[in-house]
Amino acid sequence: MELAEKQNRLELRLRELGSLIVAYSGGVDSAYLAYAAHKVLGERMLAVIADSASLPRSHYRDAIAFAQEHGIRLRTISTHELEREEYAVNQADRCFYCKDELFTVLEVERRKLGFAAVAYGLNTDDKKDFRPGQRAAQQHSVAAPLAEAGLSKGDVRLLAREAGLAVWDRPASACLSSRIEYGRRVTPEALRMVEDAEESLRALGLRNFRVRHHGNIARIEIAENEMAAALAPEMFRKMGAAVRAAGFPYVAVDCDGYRSGSMNEILPLEALMKAEGS
Repeated sequence: MELAEKQNRLELRLRELGSLIVAYSGGVDSAYLAYAAHKVLGERMLAVIADSASLPRSHYRDAIAFAQEHGIRLRTISTHELEREEYAVNQADRCFYCKDELFTVLEVERRKLGFAAVAYGLNTDDKKDFRPGQRAAQQHSVAAPLAEAGLSKGDVRLLAREAGLAVWDRPASACLSSRIEYGRRVTPEALRMVEDAEESLRALGLRNFRVRHHGNIARIEIAENEMAAALAPEMFRKMGAAVRAAGFPYVAVDCDGYRSGSMNEILPLEALMKAEGS
């Protein structure tokens, strides 16, 4: 299917929905969905960003700035997933409870404000990955207009670039809890350590990377195209100092580099099937 046809299908689907709340995080998928919905529906759409300890402050600021730049109606709500024991214990299905909390709150907003639907930025590539949150979206009857139109992650980036949106090449931005190893409790302090470490590394010039929390050890994953510069001796020392200052006694660099969802690599098949509801 040609990209223009997929875009037409997206716009048709948005018109069919009539009015909607977009679950908005500021990442490229939700940002483009909010942009497209605003373009098609105007005042009959509202972007809603869920604020909690798992959302980095820099991402929150960027999300607000994008909405303001493009005149997109935006509301901030608070979610309390850390107060849910099923989420805090951080098993393989943590993402389900996060999205269940989000979509429960958004459904309350939808009914209160009179919108017809809630939508989120799922794309066709996401369906191939381990994402327990998709089960929560299905249970709450949340629409996925990008995926329904056949748009992949690459398609969304191309459309965002064609529209002149600055987010088109923004690195993937999963929540901070995804950095904490399974079985290690998610706490505000652990999230703060990860956020501080990542902000410090970003200030040093890294762009596409993750800091994974393994207790006393921070494991840094760096994109292959940034690895050579990052491993220069002076930069190496600066990285170590920055991450230790965030509260990690020990710092390690992952030889395999950055890859999305690396925490899932060690999960047994039984845990993956249970988390996805299989």
